[in-house]
Formats: sequence, structure tokens, C-alpha cells
Amino acid sequence: MAARVNKKRSFLFVSKVLGKHIPVNPYTSLLSGAALAILLYKELVPQSGQQMDKLIGEAVRGLLDPNYAKEAYQKLMDERLAFSFPEPIKFVGFAETATALGHSMYRLFDGGATYIHTTREDIPGLRPIIRFEEEHSHAVDHRCYALNEDAFAGDGPIVLVDDEITTGKTTLNIIRDIQEHFPRKQYVIASLLDWRTDSDERAFADLEAELDIRITPLSLLKGKIEIQGTPILDHAEYAGQTGNVEHAATSTAEVNKDFSGTIDRCFEEDASAFERISHTSISTDGYANTAPYLKYTGRFGLQSADNPALDAEIAYTAERLNQLRSGQRTLVMGTGEFMYIPMRIAAELGPNVYYQSTTRSPVYPHREEGYGVASGVTYPSPEDSTVRNFIYNVEPGQYDEIFVLLERESDPERMKPMLEALSGLGCDKVHVVYFNGLTRQESKGARI
Repeated sequence: MAARVNKKRSFLFVSKVLGKHIPVNPYTSLLSGAALAILLYKELVPQSGQQMDKLIGEAVRGLLDPNYAKEAYQKLMDERLAFSFPEPIKFVGFAETATALGHSMYRLFDGGATYIHTTREDIPGLRPIIRFEEEHSHAVDHRCYALNEDAFAGDGPIVLVDDEITTGKTTLNIIRDIQEHFPRKQYVIASLLDWRTDSDERAFADLEAELDIRITPLSLLKGKIEIQGTPILDHAEYAGQTGNVEHAATSTAEVNKDFSGTIDRCFEEDASAFERISHTSISTDGYANTAPYLKYTGRFGLQSADNPALDAEIAYTAERLNQLRSGQRTLVMGTGEFMYIPMRIAAELGPNVYYQSTTRSPVYPHREEGYGVASGVTYPSPEDSTVRNFIYNVEPGQYDEIFVLLERESDPERMKPMLEALSGLGCDKVHVVYFNGLTRQESKGARI
């Protein structure tokens, strides 16, 4: 557990498998999505129960034992699950935390599946096919940009993937929006944790009756939580003392304020093998980023036929990054919604590699046994200076090197706060990898 700096929800379950706040074996994170896929297959193909139960046993063993996670994940992937349904199973991952979880769940299926994740980014050149709000979040707006306007069409089931369901209000919001525009009969909600109360579950039953649909919940862990009392930190008073939520993650920066590690920048504008898609994003502070996106992240939709191309791109990139490795303890860091591709690359870099991602979630760091976030640093996002990003639980000397993987480069001036935060993590070498850089003209001739 940890304390959020968020008046809407004051607590956070710090996942040991997700790869956001705590570094994990990358196969552990991939395995968590694969385990949900096995539960889904058992639900949709009941006659497979005995076989799926055996695979769930493998998944649980791998989730509990990081040394077995790779073998367990490969066993699940080798099953090559396939459906004989007339329509593809459609997976939707929720940004930012569940983008990789949804992708790894989708990826277990050999065919007959599509995937898209929601995004907080505003891309004016595209019209979102669905849009909804996450009420408790610090960043409420979600959009889905699908290159295929029929991405949600048809009668097949839609699988909504989130890392945690506490009340389920977000899921109800998106089901209503999808049902209004792309009606169907079956939805599945998949999550690592399901903490819904009896009244929350009744809200799902009420929506089923109202819309004449079926909603099936799947989770790796289900239980009940009870919240008593009020937060120790008054949010308004706390924000007034600090001016903003920066103080929510400054302990590492303070410890290492005089540290200056070596930062390498690589993968300039045309050095990456990844296929790209050219769209400009507009941030809330008015910054227009013209660097192209990667095509196969899931933000614009994927289908099973795209998987071989993405696998080849990941293998090629992992091979290149391996040539840069010089240490024995390596951290690969995804950024924001850009989680699955960095996670897969980390998994292919060999032993002694850990994975985690930056996050938007403001958490109060505190050193005490059993508390989930011991340290952290924060900086304004290069994409949007009104949004703060956080890096948690990276201690001085914990790693020999860190690879920070960004889907898109931003203007050099906007990159500086992030680079300064990275230089203060207490690591001798940090590689900042831009998969899609700005052109020299766009960055005013200043290559970082």
C-alpha cells in the first residue's frame, strides 16, 4: 500500500507484477496478462477447463517465483490459443497503467483477436471513436483513436482490461459509450485486482438489465476492502505547503542532488526499425509535437496479422540495445502509456534485467517496511508541462545502467527537466532512447 496525493482517492495498491511503481522481472508483467488470457479462454471455451487449469497453475507459480516467470510465460505462449468464433475478440486496455497488461493479454491469442488501448493524448487529426472519463483519476479523459473506424463494429465480445477495479465506475462509463455507438451482447472486464463492493456489483447487474447485455468479470485476485477514517495528509493543506505535488516525490533527488551520471542519447530520427505513423499531438499547454508515433503500440489498433511485424521490430531493437549494455544490473524504463514494447525489449535483453515505467500517479514516498513507495523523483512531462511524471523506487547504486525508452522525442528544452531527473537517480550511465525523434529543423538544429 501507499498514499496517493489525490483528494479523489487517497490510497494506492502498489502492484508487485505490473511494472509501474516497483521494478519487476519483465516476464512477470507479461505473465500477468497471459494469465488473464487463460482465464478468458476458459470462460469462452468451457470444454478447455482441465487444460486451462493446468496452465493457470503454471502462471501462478511464475507470478510467485520470478526465476520461473520466463519459463511459465513461454509455456503459456506455446499453447497458441485460437478461437473458432465468427468474429475477433476485441481487447481494450485502459491508459496509462494497463496498456501493457491489455496488450500481453491480447498477445496470447494466436489469431482472431484485435487490440487497442485508450490514451490521454489529444490528436486533432484523428476523431476518437469512443471517449469517456475515469472519475477518480488525476487525469480523467480517455480517448480511443482507431485507424480502422470499424474497430468496435460487430457482435463479438469486447474485453476491457484494467490493472485494478475498485468501484468499476470507469468500466461502466466505457460500456455505456461503446453500447451507444457499437451495441453488442457480451462484455468481459479483466483486471489483476477486483475490490468491488456488493453495491458496486449490483451496479453492474443493473447495467446488464438496463442494456440487455452480459458482463463477465475476470481477475487474478478478488476481495473486499474497507476504508476507515480520513487521510492523515489534508490534500488542500498539503498542496498549499508544497505549491503542487512535486514534493510527493523528491527524496531521491535530494539524496543525489550533487550526482551527475552519464546520459547517452541514441536512436535518432531514422535509426529505428519500427514502422511509424505521422500524426501531431497537441498538449494542454499548447505544444504541438510533430514527431511520428510508432504504428504497433496499440494506440491506433492492432490485429493478429500485425504481431509478426512487431515481434521482428522488438527483436531487432533488443539486439541493438544489447550492444550498448555494459553492466550486470540493468533497468529498462517505459514512459507513460509506452509500456508494452519496452517491456518486451527488456524481456529479450537477457538475465539481470528489470522493468518499470514512469507514471502520472502522485504518490507520497515514505521509508517503512511494508510501504510500497520508498523514494521518487518528479519532473514536468516533455509532452505536456502541465502534467507531472514520476519515477519511483530507484535507489542509488541499485543499477549499473538504465535504458529509458520514449516513443517520441519532444523539443530539447522540454526534455531538460526529465534528463535532469534521470541524472539524479544515482546511476552511472543512463541511455535515453528516442524511437521517433524530431527532425533537425523541428528541434532547431539542437540534437540531444
